[in-house]
Amino acid sequence: MSLIRMFIRLRGTVRSASWAQGFVLMGDRCKSVHLEGKRWQHTKTQATPCNWKLLDDCFELSYGGLVMQFDYVWLRDHCRSSSCYNSKTNQRSLDTASIELDIRPTKTRVDEENLFFTWPDGHVTRYSLAWLVANSYESQKWRAMMQSRILWNSEIYSGAKVPSASWDKFMSCDEELKTFLSNFLLYGIAFVEDVPATIDATEMVTQRVSLIRETIYGRMWDFTSDFSRGDTAYTKLALDCHTDTAYFQEPSGIQIFHCLRHEGTGGRTLLVDGFYAADKLLQQSPENFKVLSHIPIKHEYIETFASHRNHMIGIGPVLSVYPWNNEIYMIRYNNYDRAVITRVPHNMVQCWYKAHRQLTAELRKPENELWVKLKPGKVLFIDNWRVLHGRESFTGLRQLCGCYLSRDDMLNKARILGLQA
Repeated sequence: MSLIRMFIRLRGTVRSASWAQGFVLMGDRCKSVHLEGKRWQHTKTQATPCNWKLLDDCFELSYGGLVMQFDYVWLRDHCRSSSCYNSKTNQRSLDTASIELDIRPTKTRVDEENLFFTWPDGHVTRYSLAWLVANSYESQKWRAMMQSRILWNSEIYSGAKVPSASWDKFMSCDEELKTFLSNFLLYGIAFVEDVPATIDATEMVTQRVSLIRETIYGRMWDFTSDFSRGDTAYTKLALDCHTDTAYFQEPSGIQIFHCLRHEGTGGRTLLVDGFYAADKLLQQSPENFKVLSHIPIKHEYIETFASHRNHMIGIGPVLSVYPWNNEIYMIRYNNYDRAVITRVPHNMVQCWYKAHRQLTAELRKPENELWVKLKPGKVLFIDNWRVLHGRESFTGLRQLCGCYLSRDDMLNKARILGLQA
């Protein structure tokens, strides 16, 4: 449902105000008219008409087809004058706590592109109308997504024929990196081919994207099925789809896999778009979606194996959503590491299990499963906040290396390269 909200018309509601004034701006020449007992002004028609009202508790602006309401404290706090905002560092200079909570402008003026407020102390603030639209609650609420993405099942992803990046070009060309990051942001997975089958080369290719996040597993990890750690991943067993480090307070953002060698059969990697499954759940059962996005669940990792001693705990809902538009931004799904459910009251326990069962059924549908055979030279990047991974059982020696990457630094690099992220 979140994907079909790309264009929604908003209608403003008319609210009474003892001292409300209204104006219509439509050009460079004004003349007065009377409308419903209030004095309005309008000008010749222009491309983007602007209407506004000073209400008791907010400033109401109608511009660009959008009706927006701005609290006066918010407007004073977001003044971008040189005394209130440092444009060199892009940081606020104004002390927000010094603003009177009942502040109101003493003078108001609007031209074709700007709003001007004069405040009680004489300070004048200029706001670009376009800036107000871009930063209004209303535009953010009805914006379809914070991050553009393509939800997929196996058929959709396979049909998209998303190209892999080439090692040589990826390491030397920013345009190749930009294309790679664009695909990664859209689909939550991306590949780099022809990478030398070594840990060092794997580390190099990952650092092209982001900073490595060191965890209890180290900086770069390299493992086989020797059960050297207290985790099912260190066996030859099949693994159901899951996200990693659900037991971190902030689960790792990006996961890297590179199969350095495999002398045996099986071991294909399973990939499932968790956001696709969550969107199906939202369409089929909004109530179950709400349950999984509101009830916090504890995940836990307890390791007392060989020389390793760890006890990690992470708490959060299965589905994390932005409160203003219900858009999902993270799925925390790991049935292996889910701890004892202690934060769900008795009358909600059945509701949670029912919702979890429906999401699990969606995740496990064969048409939603993308199976990939990793091989030496093929490095897989996974958005661990979105795409679940697993594997089929295997025989023989299978050596993988990889790491976790900082999500923030990947998004930072994408923005620097001109992508919306």
